[in-house]
Amino acid sequence: MLVHTIAEVREKVKEWKKQGLTIGLVPTMGALHSGHLSLIKKSVEKCDKTVVSVFVNPIQFCPGEDLDKYPRTLEADEQLCNGAGVDIVFAPSPAEMYPDAQMLSNDFLTYIIPPFFYVNKLCGKSRVGHFDGVCTVVNKLFNIVQPDYAFFGEKDRQQLIILRKMVKDLNIPVEIIPCPIVREESGLALSSRNKYLSENDKINALALSKILFNIKACYNNGITDVDALTETAYSYLNTCHNLEYLEFRDADNLEEKQTADNNTVVFIALKIGNVRLIDNIALS
Repeated sequence: MLVHTIAEVREKVKEWKKQGLTIGLVPTMGALHSGHLSLIKKSVEKCDKTVVSVFVNPIQFCPGEDLDKYPRTLEADEQLCNGAGVDIVFAPSPAEMYPDAQMLSNDFLTYIIPPFFYVNKLCGKSRVGHFDGVCTVVNKLFNIVQPDYAFFGEKDRQQLIILRKMVKDLNIPVEIIPCPIVREESGLALSSRNKYLSENDKINALALSKILFNIKACYNNGITDVDALTETAYSYLNTCHNLEYLEFRDADNLEEKQTADNNTVVFIALKIGNVRLIDNIALS
């Protein structure tokens, strides 16, 4: 069932709540792939009803980012959802989600702003305001759908950690379910932005997973010094790679690690041409 308005979603949710049914929410920006499908499958298995939101959220894009070019494939997304047992595909317009005509002005929109400690690092460093937009839209989706469970992929692990913090701090009655990264056979993490990559770019993009898998192998062999583990990455990089960061962070609160341990996550971001890719791996 494809719906475009908040009122339609709330009407169905009201019916489901009266019947005592559990509701799962999978928030997406569309251009769905097998990674999204893994989240949807978990929701369908765990919950009586599943809602998938398809919304390219304008307020989480920073100046110069790919808002206008971001892939929009609603018809294909709806077909994938229908085949996976989704009950509602919620595809609102920006005007439906942000009815004020001046929605992109901070003066006319209430934002959820996560703690600075969680956003002044990793992706938040170069994408100032991005996580304000993420938390705001996810909070709105929680209010609209009122899910019991919400499913998020671990590929966007900084986002996952921040959203868990938001839910805890604001006493939102939603349990966030993390879902493992889904990869191509080559090791490349699935992403909607992979559509921008040429075949040669895809080969170069394998550097992300190769770096992470090698770091984990070195850690498993007893190397815990972060500087030594970082050094292992450079042999995988070439002139096609623009490394933005490679960092070792605490899995719970993103505090920087000086020595790797079982609660460490390694985060990486790099650009290949104009395409920015992220990946991560837990060392446990």
